[in-house]
Amino acid sequence: MAITQVSRVTFGRRRPNGFVITAIGAALCVALPVLVVLGFMLFSTSESWSHLVETVLWRYILHSVLLSVAVAIGVVMIGVPAAWLISFYAFPGRRLLSWLLLLPMAYPAYILAYTYTGLLDYSGPVLTWMRSIDAPAWVMWPLLEIRSIPGAAVMLSLVLYPYVYLLARAAFLEQAANVMEAGYSLGQTRSQVFLRVVIPMARPAIVAGTLLAVMETLADYGTVQFFGVQTFTTGIVRTFYGLRDTAGAAQLASILLGFVALLVILERLSRRKIQYYSDQNRRLSRLAVTLTGWRAIWAMLLCAAPLMLGFALPTAVLGYWTLFYAEGGALWSLTLNSFVLAGIASLVVVGVALVIAYANRLYPAPWLSNVTTVIGLGYALPGVVVAIGVLIPFGALDQWLSRGLMAFGVEPRLWISGSIGLLIFAYTVRFLAVANGNLVSGLSRIRPSLDHSGRLLGRTQSQVLRQIHVPLMRGSVLTAILICFVDVLKELPATLILRPFDFNTLAVRVYDLAGDERLIDAAPASLMIIAVGLLPVILLNRSVHAANHD
Repeated sequence: MAITQVSRVTFGRRRPNGFVITAIGAALCVALPVLVVLGFMLFSTSESWSHLVETVLWRYILHSVLLSVAVAIGVVMIGVPAAWLISFYAFPGRRLLSWLLLLPMAYPAYILAYTYTGLLDYSGPVLTWMRSIDAPAWVMWPLLEIRSIPGAAVMLSLVLYPYVYLLARAAFLEQAANVMEAGYSLGQTRSQVFLRVVIPMARPAIVAGTLLAVMETLADYGTVQFFGVQTFTTGIVRTFYGLRDTAGAAQLASILLGFVALLVILERLSRRKIQYYSDQNRRLSRLAVTLTGWRAIWAMLLCAAPLMLGFALPTAVLGYWTLFYAEGGALWSLTLNSFVLAGIASLVVVGVALVIAYANRLYPAPWLSNVTTVIGLGYALPGVVVAIGVLIPFGALDQWLSRGLMAFGVEPRLWISGSIGLLIFAYTVRFLAVANGNLVSGLSRIRPSLDHSGRLLGRTQSQVLRQIHVPLMRGSVLTAILICFVDVLKELPATLILRPFDFNTLAVRVYDLAGDERLIDAAPASLMIIAVGLLPVILLNRSVHAANHD
């Protein structure tokens, strides 16, 4: 303990160097889209703003709110019962289902939407079969209306419920068994104890998971655009490209940013309340009831239903289309583009995050901690807001450069805003918080005495980081790289807006084919994205399994 305190004091007194400057620069980069959007809101005049207010603004607000509420209800109705059954009951397949329920996290919602649209289309196999058996119209009508707010809510709920399932299950498992036993001793039934004791204690975790799902809903573009649901994300893209109104798009983005900021505040308030005491030797799982007969069957079906609808069925459909009907096209070149882009971006993001995390370790000053807290805003920003907030200033910089270089006979071009570099910059803004969280956790497990020993042996701060910390936290670094790689691979709106001309990725290819109603041809690229997306889900399951068996 004495060594730790000396190390922190010694590091804290040193003059800030490149690590601190990088941390401050990264915080400014993450804040750039927010500042640009708010600046346009406060100081710019939109030519079409009055038209937007009179015609579509309230529709954007209404649809975004309705979709968010529907998804919130959906993820709670799926995630909480599944977590309850896995935590409280023993039945055949429970151990396997406990981690299989995480698999829908590998699906981008837009791919699930494309798959079910092809499956439930009027000329698709389901409705064709239903017409052949003269199924009543009231049975077929909900399937025909899949391109709607309820349909989008179902698609998003099926891929976002793991947020609630994970946090609710963790909260259930951390609760003390003696609390439930006290409820039973007071004459309460199992259902009453669950509703009156267990749920109230787990409510902060459930609320936090629900708010995360709602934030992902507000950030979604591919699903709502394909289903024709007019939300803020579709409105921002339409205003920016259709009306050519940068100020109007930025003003719409500022309103969406307000909704996201409110959710971030609510999520942090709920997370602050996730503090309760538990008897670590008497876990809730020890009170699990063994189910048999029809009760076991119902428990299995209830847990298997979201897994079947959110992963198994769409994956089987995509596999069938890929094997027998889809045209591969330039799949390998798209895969190469996607993997190279995601690889470079993930290395850049993790490299910057590593420097930031190490800067906070070396200089534990409150002001630096507050500055780097801004980094957490990046992941909360929808991809379309990041893209607009990045494209506006760098587009203006391109115009300034082109005007200056024209005097030397150089033709105008998009020097920055049409490059891969700007796309990687946007990814860094968007996903820096994800990498930073993993690396801070890894660094916190390394004793500060190792820093002190390395410096006594004549190593510089950079050498200590490179030769001591990175090897010791290799698992955290690789995990951060993998998660960022998959997030970049699945990201759609930022890639769609900022990609260079004639440069496509798997996500953009899937989006383009779906827009042309070539849903079957989109299957191979969709399967590639899902296959890569399974890797962090497997890692997450291993970490959850290890935590539950400590």
